[in-house]
Amino acid sequence: MKGFTRTETRFSLCGLQCGLCTMHLGGYCPGCGGGVGNQSCAIAHCSLEHGEIQFCWECPEYPCSRYEGFDDGDSFAPHRNRRQDIVQARELGLEAFVARQAEKRTILDELLAHYNDGRRKTLFTTAVYLLPLEELLTVMNALESRPELTGKSIKERALAAVDLLQKTADRQGIKLKLNKKPKKG
Repeated sequence: MKGFTRTETRFSLCGLQCGLCTMHLGGYCPGCGGGVGNQSCAIAHCSLEHGEIQFCWECPEYPCSRYEGFDDGDSFAPHRNRRQDIVQARELGLEAFVARQAEKRTILDELLAHYNDGRRKTLFTTAVYLLPLEELLTVMNALESRPELTGKSIKERALAAVDLLQKTADRQGIKLKLNKKPKKG
């Protein structure tokens, strides 16, 4: 959006983790306020109207009507953790929160580089986005400590990673599918 810039483009105005989004990873979206390629966003426009606030929660009107139904479905990133991510970012501080997000991004990069058979990007990004960092570290340690995976095909490694991520998600009660937005009317 013309005239809209932000210093932190890995965590959006609305509380989504842009740094873990498939669109951001693919270079299609630089994150809100990131410059060229940034799509028009009603929330970014609202930020401009409210003195260029960096995060919606800084606004005295938050949460406003723009958020009605916002979390009911997902875009390229899951929306269901948005509120708890905002709480965590405020409690930890933005720098610490983004540092944890960077650790998750390292895990995602590892999964995509060594366990993606070309069909797992959405599942891996969703899992890394939704699962707690500690659980992801446990999954990665389990994968790395399985010598039988050395020399296996990428498909077999992908299946092993998916199995561990899915079992971890099941234990946490987390669904690793993006939620479709309900149809209006």
